[in-house]
Amino acid sequence: MQRTEIHTDGAPTPKGTYAQALRVGDFVFTSGFGPHSPGTGEVIGADVAEQTGQTLDNLDAALRAAGSSLASAVKLTVHLADLGDFASFDAVYRRKVSEPYPVRTTVGSTLAGILVEIDAVAVVESTG
Repeated sequence: MQRTEIHTDGAPTPKGTYAQALRVGDFVFTSGFGPHSPGTGEVIGADVAEQTGQTLDNLDAALRAAGSSLASAVKLTVHLADLGDFASFDAVYRRKVSEPYPVRTTVGSTLAGILVEIDAVAVVESTG
């Protein structure tokens, strides 16, 4: 099956040897996105709520570039620097991700200078 690399200027450019996303058949698999500005790479947001908003915007931009969106996500993996921030994270998540919610795993992780990172698996909506 063909793997197509997805790149958009609407999401941060990877700093390592990985793609923003790959489209494989009718699915899109993303790398983990954090709260970085797509233009400057700077971290946006001082707390987990602000950082979650930017992270989900970045993730949605990559999914849209592949012909999908957060609305078609089927699986999200969330890394929080502090699991005590779960309620603040989840409040923003509920505003930006629609029902039926995708399945989700949320874990505590050591993150480099950010409070949240999220990756996704989504279904392609169009030939985008």
